[in-house]
Formats: sequence, C-alpha cells, structure tokens
Amino acid sequence: MTRRTTILALALLSTCFGLGPVAAQTPAPATPPAYELNDSHLHLTNYIQEGTDIRKFLDIMGTRVGRVALFGIPLQQEWSYRNAGDNPPKYYLESDSPLYYYSFTDAWIASAYKSLPLEQQARFDPMITGFNPADMYAADHIKRVLKVFPGVFTGIGEFTVHKEFVSGKVAGDVASLDDPALDRILDFCAESGLLVILHSDFDTPYPKPEVAPAYLAQMKALFRRHPKTTIIWAHMGIGRVVRPVEHHTAMLEELIKDPAFSNLYFDISWTEVADKVVKRADDFAELINRHPDRFLFGTDEVAPATQQAYLRIYSIYEPLWKLLTPVASEKVRKGNYEHLFDEARHRVRAWEQAHLN
Repeated sequence: MTRRTTILALALLSTCFGLGPVAAQTPAPATPPAYELNDSHLHLTNYIQEGTDIRKFLDIMGTRVGRVALFGIPLQQEWSYRNAGDNPPKYYLESDSPLYYYSFTDAWIASAYKSLPLEQQARFDPMITGFNPADMYAADHIKRVLKVFPGVFTGIGEFTVHKEFVSGKVAGDVASLDDPALDRILDFCAESGLLVILHSDFDTPYPKPEVAPAYLAQMKALFRRHPKTTIIWAHMGIGRVVRPVEHHTAMLEELIKDPAFSNLYFDISWTEVADKVVKRADDFAELINRHPDRFLFGTDEVAPATQQAYLRIYSIYEPLWKLLTPVASEKVRKGNYEHLFDEARHRVRAWEQAHLN
C-alpha cells in the first residue's frame, strides 16, 4: 500500500467513525466579520427530541450571531396514551407523564455538528447533556462521549438539578446538589477542562419572602467543593415562578466578591428571566457594570424557526443594554463567551490528545 493510499484509507476511517487526530478535526474559533452577540445557551432540539436543522439554524443566526453553545435537551417527555390519548405532548407542562433521560441527544448533536464544513463548525460549541446527574456512572458517560466524538464537545449542559415542575417529573432518583454522582461529574470536568452550564433554582416555587432560599447554601457548598471547575449558573438561579429575592443583586455580588467562587459565572438567558431582570434593570445594570467579566448573554430558545423568534429575548433586554457601559455590554454579549469557551476548547482538546491516542 502506497503512502498516499494509506492516508486516504485513514481519512475514510476518520470520516466513517468520527476518529482520527483531534487537532485535524477541531476548527479554530471564528466569527463572522460583523456580529452583535454570541449565544451561550441554545437548545437545538425540544422535549420530544425534534428540532431545527443545523443548516437552517445557521441561516437563522445570519450575521447577527457569531457563535452558539449548542445542545439538545437531556429529557424526553413520555407520551402515555392513557394520559394524553391521541394528543401527543410536546412540552413538559402539557402532560402528567414522566420525563426520562435521553442519552442519544449527544450523538444527535455531534452528528449535526460534524455534518458541517470546518468554517461553519467553528461557530458552534457543542455541549454534552445526555446524562443523569443522580447516576454515579454519569461521569463515565461523559468520558465515553469524548472518546467516541473527539474534537467535538466543549462542555456539559445545560443539565438540571433543581427545576420547578421538572425535577419532580423525572423518572428515577431525584437529583441533588449533595449527590456524590454530581461531584464525580464536576471533578471530571475539572480534569478534562469541560465547561459546565448548570441549571439549579436557588429556591422552591412560590417561595415565602421571609424564608431563606431553599437551595442557596447547597449551591455555595457545591461551588466550594469544585474550585477548579468552571461553572456557568444558568438563569442566575431564577425560574418561571422562582422569582428574584428582594436583594437578588446583593446575593449575586456576595458570590462574585468571594474568592472561593472565582470559577463561577452567570448567564442571563430565558425570556422568563429577562422579563424579571428588565423590571429591575437599574439594579442589575449596576451589578453587571461593576463585574462585567462574570455575566454572559444567552437566549435559551428551543428549536427556533425564525430569526425573529430566536432573538426576541435579545430585544427584550434592550433596556438593560442601554444601561450598560460599552465595555460591559461588549463583554456580556460577546467577549465573555469567547474567553470561556475558547479556554474550554483548548483544555478539552489537550485532554483528548493526552488520553485518546
């Protein structure tokens, strides 16, 4: 076999099985010449694993969105005929039937990403989501995904521990911030460099104002146990009915100023969060202007069909953008994404090179 034939054969194997030298498969970070934002939080698929074709989504991004953290949804809504009859539920609030973990979402996202040419791959940072954070084997699943799809993933998440109306519907054990399974996951992320997007409400639904937030102390303890894991706390702990506490910005600033939490960042994704933040835009703008390196913009849109639908939250935040300094606005909309995700890409690719030969 000639050298040229050998190279062609190896290239064919790499194409068929997603293997081969990691560096050759990993595009350099790139963005269009002009763009307004990066998106740290995008679900390409929904709760029944249907979604937007990735090429159509590139058209939806257009020249307004530079890069996107790309993931599915780790939970599948069960269609129980006894519960819903001939009306299949497409969202978790449309059925009393349980949700269950759907690990194939990671392969689906990887396949969509790998179908693109390198210059288009460079605009995405795929994330691993198809694991159960209450399962001690979850860290092994994450490691296995890196082995099967080297050069693809940048982090894990968005995955959920406490989420209103969702946590109680998940089949099997309830996830916990104190669970050793979660510690194993975050320990491996520290080792491999995987960036973490974690959704965990800081309180229960419809909290009483005079009672301390139910999960805040556990969140702090979790962050302290994992100082070498870079974590983005999705939605700043806010939910649909888990509203900001009266002194929410003060609570966030306490975390930001604590050296023990220097690895902690916050995304301001989800329209439910945007509506609440805009009502207190002055307070949140002052906080972000004081600490512009710690916040990222994300949409939290699910399988958007049009650019208007995709960027509606960006428009909702217009009152906030007007109150931010130019430096803070640029960092929240673009710069912090590039800093965190570029660093994670570099570290994960280095781990893959060291462990997957």
